[in-house]
Amino acid sequence: MNVIAVDDEHLALVSIEHSIKKAVPDIMLTCFDSPTNAINYSQENKVDLAFLDIEMGGMTGIQLAKCLKDINAKTNIIFTTGYSKYALDAYAIHASGYLMKPVTESAITEAMDYLFHPVDLPPANRIRIQTFGNFEIFVDDKPLVFSRSKTKEMLAYLVMQRGARCSNNEIVAVIWENRPDSYSLQNQYRHLVMDLRKTLEEAGADNILLKQRGTLAVIPGSFSCDLYDFFAADISSVNKYMGEFMSQYSWAEFTNAYLEKMQ
Repeated sequence: MNVIAVDDEHLALVSIEHSIKKAVPDIMLTCFDSPTNAINYSQENKVDLAFLDIEMGGMTGIQLAKCLKDINAKTNIIFTTGYSKYALDAYAIHASGYLMKPVTESAITEAMDYLFHPVDLPPANRIRIQTFGNFEIFVDDKPLVFSRSKTKEMLAYLVMQRGARCSNNEIVAVIWENRPDSYSLQNQYRHLVMDLRKTLEEAGADNILLKQRGTLAVIPGSFSCDLYDFFAADISSVNKYMGEFMSQYSWAEFTNAYLEKMQ
């Protein structure tokens, strides 16, 4: 589940972020102190649930909710506020909740049970990623075919980063082996990103990718992966590691050495 929280007050944003993470730890959460940044993010990523403060400078939470709904009508909205006077306006746009600040973990947990648009997440084991030996991704036990080898390599690098956001320049430097940056190289990279998104979308696996301005990442909880199970000390995954990790990519050698040391 991809969740955003928006509040222009820093302390309030930190507080709601803490409560959300405690209530629903297995989600992808991104926080914004600017409604405009939240809109830009939602235009590039499917947002399942948005926690919105109502009184914000420049744009109210009600206005922001309408913008998010225009982008994706099935985005669930939960308002967070210190005032009860906006409740009727909130429910007029079919909000899933109206929580008074300070928002508690228990209030979030209860609101999650009454989402206006229930989020149907595909089971993680539907998408399986193999990193020991050669890198492969399987959807419904069928290997995903990539039209470009560099597209597959880019996804492999993101998987190795285990959910950390990678900048465009970092990815370019890795998969093109530190070739001098150029307009042509950046253009090739943009085409790879479009190809990756299209390939995943056609396979019904686009929920594993998170794209934000200038960065890419995978969402670890959206798929199963032998590498992640290895770090979670899963015995079967530890035993599956036979000294080879993403063997087709030279940049994976350092991680492979680390896995050997850990084992």
